[in-house]
Amino acid sequence: MNKNFRLLLADDHALVRAGLRELIQKIPFVEVIGEASNGRQTLELIQAHTPDLVLLDIGMKELNGLEVAERITRDHPGVKTLILSMHANEEYVLRALRAGASGYMLKDSAITELKLAIEAVLSGKTYLSPTISRSVIDSYLHRTGSGKKAALEQLTPRQREVLQLIAEGNSTKEIAASLNLSAKTVETHRAQLMERLDIYDVASLVRFAMREGLIQPE
Repeated sequence: MNKNFRLLLADDHALVRAGLRELIQKIPFVEVIGEASNGRQTLELIQAHTPDLVLLDIGMKELNGLEVAERITRDHPGVKTLILSMHANEEYVLRALRAGASGYMLKDSAITELKLAIEAVLSGKTYLSPTISRSVIDSYLHRTGSGKKAALEQLTPRQREVLQLIAEGNSTKEIAASLNLSAKTVETHRAQLMERLDIYDVASLVRFAMREGLIQPE
């Protein structure tokens, strides 16, 4: 690497961010230019500072990392994303790749892997933790050509946003205030997403959101 790169840390745990910052400061070509504790703040800091890379926790409040990655890909195509996750299962990895993430790294990886992952992504490569099976890539390539949509992909970005906020325990009034929408519009999104998912009670929505990675188990 013959240039310095600007990196944004996004994780909802302050201690995790502090640990990552300490590790990243030992990488000579990378500078941490900011920290975000939730998905919306991440997007605001990207808009303000245009980093080269976002180290993105998958399980953040308000907007989870996968939703943030999708918006980065759409609105800031020059910004790369490296997902950090506790989950090695195929569906999470596939969703990250479909969202446009350049890498997917497990949180229980060896410390030395962080530098390798950052170097790979900044070099334009796709990085997956070694413990993630090659079959994930094969499945991804097969499914991207199949035209089959997963349940969550049947929803619009706004519906997924409302779903996450519902699953996090927010009321219609709180969701409306957070998204700058009317309560009636929020109720419309809620009804439409329930119909598309064929789920009609909040408890089942919470279980679905947890299974799909929109929210993390407490």
